[in-house]
Amino acid sequence: MAVKKTSAAKKSAPAKKSAAKSDGAYSASDLSVLEGLDAVRKRPGMYIGSTDGRGLMHCLWEIIDNSVDEALAGHCKKIQVILHSDTVAEVHDDGRGIPVDVEPKTKLTGVEVVMTKLHAGGKFGGGSYTASGGLHGVGASVVNALSSRLDVEVDRGGNTHLMTFMRGTPGVFAGKDETSKFTKQGGLRKGTKPANKTATGTRIKFWADKQIFTADAAFDLEAIHARARQTSFLVPGLHITVTDKRIDDVTKFIHAGGISEYAEFLSAGEAVTPIIRLTGKGHFHETVPVLDEQGHMTPREVERDMGVDIALMWNTSYDTNVQSYVNIIATPKGGTHVQGFDRALVKVINDQLKAARLLKSGEDAVIKDDVQEGLIAVVTVRVSEPQFEGQTKEILGTPAATKIVNNVVSKELNDWFTNPPRGAKPATRAALEKVANASRARIAARHHRDTQRRKTALESSTLPAKLKDCRSEDNERTELFIVEGDSALGTAKSARNSEFQALLPIRGKILNVQKASLADMLKNTECASILQVIGAGSGRSFEMDSVRYNKIIILADADVDGAHIRTLLLTLFHRYLTPLLEAGRIYAAVPPLHRIEVIGGAGKKSNEVIYTYSDAEMKAPLADLTKNGRKWKEPIQRYKGLGEMDAVQLRETTMDPEKRTLRRITSGDAKAGEEVFDLLMGSDVAPRKEFIIEGAAKLDRERIDV
Repeated sequence: MAVKKTSAAKKSAPAKKSAAKSDGAYSASDLSVLEGLDAVRKRPGMYIGSTDGRGLMHCLWEIIDNSVDEALAGHCKKIQVILHSDTVAEVHDDGRGIPVDVEPKTKLTGVEVVMTKLHAGGKFGGGSYTASGGLHGVGASVVNALSSRLDVEVDRGGNTHLMTFMRGTPGVFAGKDETSKFTKQGGLRKGTKPANKTATGTRIKFWADKQIFTADAAFDLEAIHARARQTSFLVPGLHITVTDKRIDDVTKFIHAGGISEYAEFLSAGEAVTPIIRLTGKGHFHETVPVLDEQGHMTPREVERDMGVDIALMWNTSYDTNVQSYVNIIATPKGGTHVQGFDRALVKVINDQLKAARLLKSGEDAVIKDDVQEGLIAVVTVRVSEPQFEGQTKEILGTPAATKIVNNVVSKELNDWFTNPPRGAKPATRAALEKVANASRARIAARHHRDTQRRKTALESSTLPAKLKDCRSEDNERTELFIVEGDSALGTAKSARNSEFQALLPIRGKILNVQKASLADMLKNTECASILQVIGAGSGRSFEMDSVRYNKIIILADADVDGAHIRTLLLTLFHRYLTPLLEAGRIYAAVPPLHRIEVIGGAGKKSNEVIYTYSDAEMKAPLADLTKNGRKWKEPIQRYKGLGEMDAVQLRETTMDPEKRTLRRITSGDAKAGEEVFDLLMGSDVAPRKEFIIEGAAKLDRERIDV
């Protein structure tokens, strides 16, 4: 009995603990301490942002950036990036190689320290790197922690040194992939192949851990090419080769022109100014904690140098493209260096406009948006140990950068405008006039915007008289048809459901806004009417909640002119009403191209009508009719325009929601879309001519409507 009683007592202890837990008790035993790389595997998002494709790409950037840092220090001339599969990559460089000797404090080799210890590396002010992208000493170790296998090979001292890891643990794999048997084993191993005595470099191959990353995570070749191209611009003379074994693609990048060539590459429009290069440097003091000989952290004031190198130009477009970098690391969200650039740029331009008397007395000073219209700029700074906001390094936080960049830009840009290089004086005037015109267009747009909000019933008279509005105010139902031509408008008025379908006729082809300024667009009657009727403003002032209609439908003829009008309208939507495209609220009506009237036969319904939407589609019903011995009226009616339909035909084929077909137009890839619109509708004629010539051979001549 005593034994049973003791057993019962033992069993009751966990029950009491569980009860205490349910009561909300919290003690030191509930705390977890994650040491080493366990913290990385437990919270990977803290180190790489996410565990999808974006996080996987960040792992690759960490390894590539270590090689680029060697190039920045002048020790690396070539970098190779090899993609073996969607989640396996390899990076080679001919830099100095990771140290292979023993680190005194940890008693581990340099390779093992770098790959397994967080916040360990040669970029903490030890003199190995004066400027680098890797700062926190966690990049390589984080990639190691998140890899099911990682192999390191270092050429140094006439030998090849090897080390392999599984999820951050050193050891040896029996085979060549991550699924083979693994045995724990520390220390470096010597390679079996003889190494060149003078060769140095590092090769890292990693298998992303499928326990960490999502199933659809994969390397993005286009993004890697963009990053490699960007780096080759920022480090002139560096050879970068990207090999994708998934598709047998090899691409090489090298640009000797540096950021001046980069700015030219980014510019899409015709140049207003030549490349303006602004360079300089500054000094600042910074208090940093330093580890003394006793192992204590003590604050110490150190002097830093910051180099500033900027390439900028204005072109005839209306878009802004400012790329910023710190030690070749992109800072897409800007930071203190971009703040200094923006402030100096606006001040210098305002001072120059006053000096040139290009702004009339009483006119407002120009603002950042005016100055940056058509501006292409590459802003780079180099500094040892910059302060970033987070491991992803998207924002520079070093406070002194604002003042230093401001001073460099103010002095250098003022000198360029005051004493321009030979032959550049007209360009200085053209740039200032462009900014002044942008300011006036912005002010005009602000006044125009006030009339673009949804009108109440009492204010409806301010809408264009040609608008045939609908009765319903329920935005979930309403539709706006933008109709080409007066002849189609008459038929559409009879065909529409006036309860929820509104009509706005446009006359001819509207302005090509890709080549026109904002002020010219607002002066254009058709463009202004479209913006006014939609009622939500345009550009940066666009407000989705103020849109008056749920669907905007382009109703144009099914011919070449109709296609051109659709393209012009889509250019307007893409440039000034982008949120509508992104929300999928822009549509193109799909009117039929043919009307086949079947001749009735015995037991057959007379006057049966079949509509088809292309020449290819027409062949199938004609074949079926022939097979069944039925005939149709000749010639088959082919619609050249919407005006050839009567109201009944237009309603049942194109406007009735129950029977019509609409083609939704979206902007899935804004960057690619911008390039296409600039190619087809922009001011640069040569690329468009080349595109037409290349495509002419592929065109089916029978499709040309003449």
